[in-house]
Amino acid sequence: MQPMTSDQGAGIVGTGIGDGPGPEVMAASSLDSTKVYSSDDEHVGEIKEIMIDVQAGRVAYAVLTTGGFLGIGDTLHAIPWSALVMDTDAKCFRIGLTADRIKDAPGFNKDSWPSMADPQWGAAVYKYYERDPYWTGAVL
Repeated sequence: MQPMTSDQGAGIVGTGIGDGPGPEVMAASSLDSTKVYSSDDEHVGEIKEIMIDVQAGRVAYAVLTTGGFLGIGDTLHAIPWSALVMDTDAKCFRIGLTADRIKDAPGFNKDSWPSMADPQWGAAVYKYYERDPYWTGAVL
């Protein structure tokens, strides 16, 4: 099944539609703790936060938490929103990278977040995930 995509947003696959406004329009908080699976179908973590670019009016990143136990020792990863596909049937997100590639991604800890508004930092993240930064106006 091909994902529904836009130039910069997350894709959507599946036929699962619940009550309410989703899946095209959803409360960001409803996505917290949603599981994320790699291209090799390994559970690689869960969504911890959805980061909004307030000035651009766009979702910039999903913050993925990996490893750790009860929030201790976990690593956080900023994932470009456009790198994710929402699977409404499985109620999860999927990403087109292997589990090893995600585990090797640059990360940070909960006490030392990067400056996500820094365009150089953002460009490096988007490059790692093979996406064009949304702020450049490039079409994928």
